[in-house]
Amino acid sequence: MDEILVGGVWRRGGGAPIETRNPATGDVIAVLHGASVDDVEDAVRSARRAAADPSWRALLPHERARHLTRIADLIGERAEELARLQTADTGKSINETRALVASASGTFRYFAAALETMEGALTPARGPYLTMSVHEPIGVIGAITPWNSPIASDAQKLAPALAGGNAVVLKPAAWTPLVALALGRLITDSGLPPGLLSVLPGPGREIGEAIVRHPGVGKVSFTGGTATGRSIGAIAAEKIMPVSLELGGKSPTIVFSDADLDQAVAGILFGVFSSSGQSCIAGSRVFIQADIYDEVLDRLVRQAERLRVGPGTDPATQVAPLVTHAHRDQVAAMVERARKEGARVLCGGRAPEGPGAYYLPTILDGLPNRSVTCQEEIFGPVLVALPFTDEEDLVAQANDTVYGLACGIWTGDYRKAWRVAGRIEAGTVWINTYKQFSISTPFGGMKESGIGREKGREGILAYTRQRSLYWGLSEDPLPWAAV
Repeated sequence: MDEILVGGVWRRGGGAPIETRNPATGDVIAVLHGASVDDVEDAVRSARRAAADPSWRALLPHERARHLTRIADLIGERAEELARLQTADTGKSINETRALVASASGTFRYFAAALETMEGALTPARGPYLTMSVHEPIGVIGAITPWNSPIASDAQKLAPALAGGNAVVLKPAAWTPLVALALGRLITDSGLPPGLLSVLPGPGREIGEAIVRHPGVGKVSFTGGTATGRSIGAIAAEKIMPVSLELGGKSPTIVFSDADLDQAVAGILFGVFSSSGQSCIAGSRVFIQADIYDEVLDRLVRQAERLRVGPGTDPATQVAPLVTHAHRDQVAAMVERARKEGARVLCGGRAPEGPGAYYLPTILDGLPNRSVTCQEEIFGPVLVALPFTDEEDLVAQANDTVYGLACGIWTGDYRKAWRVAGRIEAGTVWINTYKQFSISTPFGGMKESGIGREKGREGILAYTRQRSLYWGLSEDPLPWAAV
């Protein structure tokens, strides 16, 4: 496997070799040549031609939806193959990658259905004319996706962008390119017109930036770190180009003393340690009401120590390896920094012996909310516990962060849940559950967690531009007609 997809053609990339390793063993899975800046140029040129072709741009919505449905069917047919490839490439547990593949198939199927039922707007007239608003394709979309859940993230950008009538240049993360390339081959097999999709793995600072800066790219949708998102936003401002940015998080989970503690403890552990903590919405700060703090913390520690750590290929695994040894070492360094800040390491706090990029589920406490550990995203299986006294104290601490992506609330009082949910600065709030998603429900962040929304019917509109039409109905000339 040493080909990338450039303008509908599979060819060897012109960039540096990319070596991808199995995080559970360290073994090399594949070596391929990544994209070059010249590949970006060819991909955008082909995308512009394909996007402007009336056979795609003017295709009726229900006909375009057929393409999306066919892609959804092929993902379903090849689901196990795609899941196992993603487990090998990312280290994720097979249970999670099967769910991500199913999510990708469902995403294409949902946007096919949404496209079939999209409607324009006949707006209220203010004179002798008929007014309407229509949405049209932007043209070429640059889609830049992260390494932590490739196929689901790819689908959440590709499906609505194609539904909107665009062409897409997709840049997957260099760490985990294999499943995006497999998805690209599947999509070309589906009969999508050539040139509408390119898949260009490579370093973000070279290939990602070339895509963002290219004058032929009309919009960029990015999921990843806040620092990179800020750089993309600056380039977009120079181009006067729309962007969607889904960025980092330091999401709070909140346990009130009236919560069902069995459900709360299970939900908190799942919310932070599933995906080995490598998730933008991981509930990495847990705020526990002071009168139950010791009890809940003790239960969290005891159950975290019993979580099954192992290879993603084992269906019993709950905490799989991190994506690379380098990333594992970065997480370990952050825990060491927490120790220096004065944190108590209640469990974990180390890598187990043996091969693989593993790190044990770790729970810390004893730090103030303003500590670096409580403010910076660790992106690993690390949970920081903090006490709170009342709602005012809770809201002040929970909102005291630059991020605003997600939040979890555990309480038996629905009035309290509603009240607190409205005060927490987060794009998604889960109440008595966590890390549940629906493709029909918009998703995005506040503050430095990003701008724009993905998913939902509005997800298609995010990849379109709006045009207003006025149809004159009066037979009388305009006032200056006789001048």
